[in-house]
Amino acid sequence: MAKRSSLSIRIVEGKNLPAKDISGSSDPYCIVKVDNEPIIRTATVWKTLCPFWGEEYQVHLPPTFHAVAFYVMDEDALSRDDVIGKVCLTRDTLAAHPKGFSGWAHLTEVDPDEEVQGEIHLRLEVVARPRGRRLRCSVLEARDLAPKDRNGASDPFVRVRYNGRTQETSIVKKSCYPRWNETFEFELEEGTAEALCVEAWDWDLVSRNDFLGKVVFNVQSLWAAQQEEGWFRLQPDQSKSRRGEGSLGSLQLEVRLRDETVLPSGCYQPLVQLLCREVKLGAQGPGQLIPLIEETTSTECRQDVATNLLKLFLGEGLAKDFLDLLFQLELGRTSEANTLFRSNSLASKSMESFLKVAGMRYLHGVLGPIIDRVFEEKKYVELDPSKVEVKDVGCSGLHRPQTEAEVLEQSAQTLRSHLGALLSSLSRSVRACPAVVRATFRQLFRRVRERFPSAQHENVPFIAVTSFLCLRFFSPAIMAPKLFHLRERHADARTSRTLLLLAKAVQNVGNMDTPASRAKEAWMEPLQPTVRQGVAQLKDFITKLVDIEEKEELDLQRALSLQAPPVKEGPLFIHRTKGKGPLMSSFKKLHFSLTTEALSFAKTPNSKVIYEDDAGKPQTVYLQCKCVNELNQWLSALRKVSISNPGLLGSYHPGVFRGDKWSCCHQKDKSDLGCDKTRSRVTLQEWNDPLDHDLEAQLIYRHLLGVEAALREKRRELSAGTEAGSVPTGPGEAAEDALAQLLRVLRDLQEAHRSSPTGSPPSEPNRLLALQT
Repeated sequence: MAKRSSLSIRIVEGKNLPAKDISGSSDPYCIVKVDNEPIIRTATVWKTLCPFWGEEYQVHLPPTFHAVAFYVMDEDALSRDDVIGKVCLTRDTLAAHPKGFSGWAHLTEVDPDEEVQGEIHLRLEVVARPRGRRLRCSVLEARDLAPKDRNGASDPFVRVRYNGRTQETSIVKKSCYPRWNETFEFELEEGTAEALCVEAWDWDLVSRNDFLGKVVFNVQSLWAAQQEEGWFRLQPDQSKSRRGEGSLGSLQLEVRLRDETVLPSGCYQPLVQLLCREVKLGAQGPGQLIPLIEETTSTECRQDVATNLLKLFLGEGLAKDFLDLLFQLELGRTSEANTLFRSNSLASKSMESFLKVAGMRYLHGVLGPIIDRVFEEKKYVELDPSKVEVKDVGCSGLHRPQTEAEVLEQSAQTLRSHLGALLSSLSRSVRACPAVVRATFRQLFRRVRERFPSAQHENVPFIAVTSFLCLRFFSPAIMAPKLFHLRERHADARTSRTLLLLAKAVQNVGNMDTPASRAKEAWMEPLQPTVRQGVAQLKDFITKLVDIEEKEELDLQRALSLQAPPVKEGPLFIHRTKGKGPLMSSFKKLHFSLTTEALSFAKTPNSKVIYEDDAGKPQTVYLQCKCVNELNQWLSALRKVSISNPGLLGSYHPGVFRGDKWSCCHQKDKSDLGCDKTRSRVTLQEWNDPLDHDLEAQLIYRHLLGVEAALREKRRELSAGTEAGSVPTGPGEAAEDALAQLLRVLRDLQEAHRSSPTGSPPSEPNRLLALQT
């Protein structure tokens, strides 16, 4: 059994932000931190005081986390970025909103005395002396202190205060992982209410010392314990008053915390087997659980349920069968061909999730070069005459205004070029499309053609495929490439317009250039020759795409299973530590590939080398990322593939061994144990994450438990219908039996959860010393 926590984060927009630039505006972006660890950086929105981001993230983190903070920053090209303000949501605040925190939150001023991080290792004792008892405080070490100096470190010392007396440790220069091993004693008066305060400070020669955090103890509880030792989290100083709320602007957020207790795999087997049996029976079988689940699922949570079911069946090797069942159910209740798969049904949502999970690498291969070209060219493109901006262009030193007709013609040429390149890339990608995706589209094509066999519906099977491939997969990725990891930043206004027009053209091709699609925006007419040519290309592509037999599908899947697919790959800058010299600033750019077996790198993506020294022992390799997002994507990938690694280190050195000592903790033994603990629990959810069958089963169970009342009501209706019939056999009775089994499985799982250790998510180990606030 394991407790797992996840955060669904959506950073929507900001408003009324203060101006930080001399132009009277700001260039805002957000940094998200979990317990002071930066995990997310949004794109920068230039020259605005009311930015819109609309970025969504899913974060998996330990149940012991304390808070998530959102910092709004102003990006500056020549100086350090300015801090505008922050919003901090504690774990208790999020737990008090089971459906999630949603709305506007005022930004508060960022006080340096509150921006603390790290832990301090202390040993406290009550010792007997001839003149009475004394309180002994041993300050051993600290880790992960906030860097306050420009060199990226601090010069920390500790100040211990008790009963009017103050004692200080020595100063450790240039370290966020200091070791003191110093002991102080104070006279202990029985019955006194005085608290022991341990404060960490950063020493500065010229300016005021910077506060690094404190721990305050109630000494009365130490009388019974006599001795206590451990790591204590540094707390901020919250005694200062804040600037009035609202003066720094507001941030609109949607944050939801989900805590799940995942039982052992065996507990979920009855539920998984029951659902798998229903899928194997298909639409022709007597089972009707999948339709009942869809019927009782509300619109707002249908996407989550579809994703959980899809991942569960994908892990069981039944994704194609599950989707085929949904196709048949959708076709069974559709009478008009032009409304097929247009609603937000379980089939549509499941297919969307399926393409993102199974086809994202394929999407990157097809769209990546075209999207990169659009971003690099930065051309002004506009086809709508009402939105054309006439600009000046230079011609041999003679400036003349560009006419509207010239703008429209150049824009049409640019879009025709992009659309043609995209369709050509798509036409060549049949063999690159994953076998399971091709097989699923084959089933969809066949089912639709069987349902609408007449000549007037000749294009309907093609439109069914393009409704998912073009309208729900390619077009959203073109309009928002950052959300599909095609680009690191959002597009500017000019590029966004080009992408929008390109996405509209792709939608017209996907709709098979129907009169209805042409009538909506007549100004798209200049693209019609390319669109008509694209329709023929797309139909030829789909014909080849669905032409895959069972044997070829199995052979492709078998060949794929023999390879360890890369969890993450891409270029990084590397420095390898050799000798005792200092770490130089020269970094070498190499291509890295991470699989579930190894992290390897080489000059090109084709060859792979794992770095070792002359004796064959692994060497420490330092990697440099371009930004905090790239850093956390690689950290998340490494943490996921290392979660079951028995040789995972419990600690590490965040610095380098420079000269004759570690730069982080100043220890002179190169083989000395790490001074910081390995953080292996905070990860970002990605489309290529390994499937977690138990977690998906738990999420499905939680949803079914929420609609249990509706399921029981449905069973009563089925029972009443069966009793009214003269012969109690047929699909109604079978559905009742399957539903009765499902309700029994839910009851058993509910009992298993009751009998397991429950309560709030595990917190940090309780200590005999009560922390005072």
